[in-house]
Amino acid sequence: MSVECFPITVLPHVSQIYRDYLAMAESAGDSAIRRWYGAEPFTGRWIGRGEPVKDAGALADLLEKQAVEFGAGDAAKANIAKLRAGARAVVTGQQVVLFGGPLLTILKAATAVARAKEATKATGVEHVPVFWMATEDHDLEEVDQVSLLTKSSVETLRAGLKVARAVPVGGVVPGPELEAVLERASELLEFAPVSEWLRECYGPEGGRRPSLALAFGRLMAKIFAEQGLVVMDAASREFHALGASTLRYAIEHAAELQDALIARGEELVARGYHAQVLVAEGGSMLFLLDEATGERVALRRSASVDGDAQWKAGGRSYSTAELIAILETTPERLSPNALLRPVFQDTLLPTAAYVGGPAEIAYFAQSAVLYEAIFGMGRITPVLPRLSATLLEPAIATVMDKDEVQLPDAMTTAEALAQRLGARAMPIEGKRKIAAVGNAVETELNALTEYLAGMDESLGRSAEVSGSKMRYQMNRLRRMAATFELQKEASLRKHAEAIVLNVFPGGHPQERVVAGVWFMARYGDGLVEKLVGVAGNQCPGHVVVRL
Repeated sequence: MSVECFPITVLPHVSQIYRDYLAMAESAGDSAIRRWYGAEPFTGRWIGRGEPVKDAGALADLLEKQAVEFGAGDAAKANIAKLRAGARAVVTGQQVVLFGGPLLTILKAATAVARAKEATKATGVEHVPVFWMATEDHDLEEVDQVSLLTKSSVETLRAGLKVARAVPVGGVVPGPELEAVLERASELLEFAPVSEWLRECYGPEGGRRPSLALAFGRLMAKIFAEQGLVVMDAASREFHALGASTLRYAIEHAAELQDALIARGEELVARGYHAQVLVAEGGSMLFLLDEATGERVALRRSASVDGDAQWKAGGRSYSTAELIAILETTPERLSPNALLRPVFQDTLLPTAAYVGGPAEIAYFAQSAVLYEAIFGMGRITPVLPRLSATLLEPAIATVMDKDEVQLPDAMTTAEALAQRLGARAMPIEGKRKIAAVGNAVETELNALTEYLAGMDESLGRSAEVSGSKMRYQMNRLRRMAATFELQKEASLRKHAEAIVLNVFPGGHPQERVVAGVWFMARYGDGLVEKLVGVAGNQCPGHVVVRL
């Protein structure tokens, strides 16, 4: 296995704020990025952070109970005991996507494991990796899918799960419709051992399948059994009771928190960035579960009555006192939005750092104002980038080497890459002739356009139009020559299709599309420890891992 490190800009659509965050160490000491994030991601200055929690024993009790439900191994149970004794946590998380979701889920957890090891070694204080399952989100369509590779395409499997209302996805229980999906996944995974894991985790017990949360938790516990990953689902009443202080603050100080978020959003825009989460007047950072239907509905603030804010959710109105009463009796009915979730998370956990992807890290620029308001100035949990990686199978790596294709070349369509390969395959004499004519045409057209524009402005415009047509025809000749070479060497088109399918499927980075279990089926559970090692190298960009 070998590793190559590329700049993060090799990936498409990387936000400017994430680029600047990765380059924080090179920015000025008082830069906005530094203020928003608190600790540089690659200098180790985050190490030593983290606050103990008041209820470490109660937290450990809940985690131990879930560890049994998830079938966690001895290493995870030992890490829970360390949390009970005062260990710090390196936290990451993801939605409970079907069969573990795309590769980035495994990359996140592997990074948390690597960073926990790093912090433990540097400080002598135990740090353990924790995986927070986002089970309270209510976008079922987003998690009801998994994509696996065939020899010629990406096949996306969907169970077609249906719910009557927007309920939290973690509690959704699949029915018999999942059996056909499991069967097809097993075929695509070539019945490797991990396909049996899927059946064990998602299959029925006593005639009933587990919920999406329980199945996902079991799978992650299996995949990271040797690394001791602590998997947690904080949707229960008991977990929400431990984090009630943050939820209460969000209710009682909703207006000032909203104002702070709006001001931060304006600051982001003024500095050339954009707010990841749009914040509007009258909103809040909370959702409420409807007691009758179980639907998760956003809470909004309306006009105040006698100084007491009024709230609305799902057609019903609530006073602040009523929300506080709900929090005290059934706290699981109140849940945080994407901006408040990190603060709620760190109310429960002794978090030393959070490992996130580009979008999550962008959120933190906004969440920082909530940390400062709720925890006090200077208390912003450091956020670290997850391992960003493209995994190259030996056959694909061999083809790329043969055709002299680097990762940036492959971030395109199969047709565009095929054209490039055809152009490269052209005899050197043909390349020289086309290049010479192209350069001559460009030089003469520029000179002629400038001359005619000097005579008359309209003549100059006509020359530009005619010139663009000539350039188009010149480029058309180049494409025709490249296509001729492709027809002579049909293997080049097949190479291009195979490379793009594996590296940039459907126009997206591999890590965001192809399921992590697809790679585990081919390379076994030893792949996880290899990825932990790669994450430990801390490439400040995107890694190509040759398997």
